[in-house]
Amino acid sequence: MKRSDSSEREKKRKRQRLLQELGGQRIPFLSPSDPGFQELWKSSYPGLVLRRADALPPDLHARVQAALCSLHGRGCLLRDLVRVRGRDVFTAVSRALLGLPGHTYRYLNTRLFTIPWHCGEEEQEEEEKGGVPKEEEQKAQKHEGEVQGQGQGAGERKAEACCDQELRAACKALWELNRFFCEDVNCREAGDHGRDVEDPQVSEGSPQPQCSKGSPCTAQFNVTLLNYMDPATMDQLKEEPYYGMGKMAVGWHHDENLVPSSSVAVYNYSCQDDKVEGGGSEDVAPASWRVGLKVAWDINTPGLVLPLQSGDCYYMRDDLNRTHQHCVLAGEMSRFSSTHRVAECSTGTLEYIRRRCKEALDNVSTDPDTGCKSLRSLSPSTLQLSEEVHNEVEFEWLRQYWFQGRRYSRFCNWWNKPMEQLEEVWKEMESLGISMKARDNRGLR
Repeated sequence: MKRSDSSEREKKRKRQRLLQELGGQRIPFLSPSDPGFQELWKSSYPGLVLRRADALPPDLHARVQAALCSLHGRGCLLRDLVRVRGRDVFTAVSRALLGLPGHTYRYLNTRLFTIPWHCGEEEQEEEEKGGVPKEEEQKAQKHEGEVQGQGQGAGERKAEACCDQELRAACKALWELNRFFCEDVNCREAGDHGRDVEDPQVSEGSPQPQCSKGSPCTAQFNVTLLNYMDPATMDQLKEEPYYGMGKMAVGWHHDENLVPSSSVAVYNYSCQDDKVEGGGSEDVAPASWRVGLKVAWDINTPGLVLPLQSGDCYYMRDDLNRTHQHCVLAGEMSRFSSTHRVAECSTGTLEYIRRRCKEALDNVSTDPDTGCKSLRSLSPSTLQLSEEVHNEVEFEWLRQYWFQGRRYSRFCNWWNKPMEQLEEVWKEMESLGISMKARDNRGLR
């Protein structure tokens, strides 16, 4: 879904009205040390769940953190050019998208193309009750080999890896984290969220989370957006304007283009960088990263600030992402986050755009003698469909990929062949003058 100019203007009016109503005053916010914090969390932020680091298996932490460092060390996390408030700007945060092969995710008018997470066949044997459905793993594996396998034998297909073993191992570690989240995010009992905050040490001996009766125990996260933030290189961080929470690395926002009422799961990893000036001393622990939450466009409900230790995770469940906004408040160390989402992909998969191309090319006939191609029908509705597909392939896929998406091809070439095929389809439609014929047809009516 594109951001329209009218929606941006409406948000600007809301911001100005909110600041006007405040008149220079600050809205109060509460942190864990403040009286009433737990009550505020329970009454106004019930969809927020914190999972302390010791709630995750230590070996999973080790694999995920090694994967994040590996991806960053290889230069896989890049800044995106996005459109914010009518201006094209580079993000202060470096990012990469991992997920189901052939999936994309749009944010701020920019389409990101997944680096596929690699789940080997052995994972199918480890499936447990309430975990990720086997068909989801099979679907990921099927997509993974789909492109390279066109017109080739199975042996040739297996030999053509889209990336090297180091990258595959890193991606697989993030898939394992995704599987943990899929099993865990909906298995937290109502009211269970406060326990980890009151006593960070309680997790080790606490009972495992149980599914609420009647609730599904699977959240089908299909992508994760990886973020890397280094406060030493993020100059001109803005102060949080409504509450005085501190410097923001990421401003107030809703995560966009998600399936309605779907959850978001976030893994936080802060890493000490000895080369960063002011990175802390032996006596003073560096300031931690924090996530801030507020009820959207509300000046009466206090905000909530949650400090995050390395390895902590938090979930935004149910409708929280729609009814509330969140921001990321900068700490002193470098920070990775892996934000797992159920992206709305009804028009954002390779399978979808191929199907659209087939619909348009069904109107093309080829002369068996000369090989010349022509349009079967010049009816307005048929030409309009062809023009829509022609434009969609160009502006939503080719331009987005060749401008930014192909930067990742030096690490993973999964998208190379599909995009070449889409370009060939676009050229075929272009050679048939589909757009011109559609415009001429409209002019005759």
